[in-house]
Amino acid sequence: MKRDCNNIYKIARKNAGLTQEEAAELLHISVRSLADYEAGRTIPPDDIVCNMVQIYNARWLAYSHLKHSTMIGQKYLPDLSLTDLPRSVLKLQKEVRDLENINGELIAIVCDGEIDETEKPKWKKIAQEINEMAGAALSVVFSS
Repeated sequence: MKRDCNNIYKIARKNAGLTQEEAAELLHISVRSLADYEAGRTIPPDDIVCNMVQIYNARWLAYSHLKHSTMIGQKYLPDLSLTDLPRSVLKLQKEVRDLENINGELIAIVCDGEIDETEKPKWKKIAQEINEMAGAALSVVFSS
């Protein structure tokens, strides 16, 4: 896991207003196991994370867990910037506008059903914009 994401489990627990002892009891795990997850010494199994998401009422934790603890998540899931709802909505609006600005290029590239070698550099930039918009949309969902 990335060093800066080691505390996603701790952040979710604290946001829920629970002590380690209370959370461990609700999760049916030892305090030591929870402390190890929160310190980044071990990665919790998916069933424990599912319970954390429910108990902590933190849907964003499921995404963050997959994004930072799996190779697939690290490689393919878009980055999220979890902020308050108004800022998340503004970021989404910005990303939608950015995508609208390149919509003509998007249509021109894909209208023939294939991306040729000369179109690949533009397509890479368009795909990046789409990923940024997807991340912004998920941030809105998780902020609300």
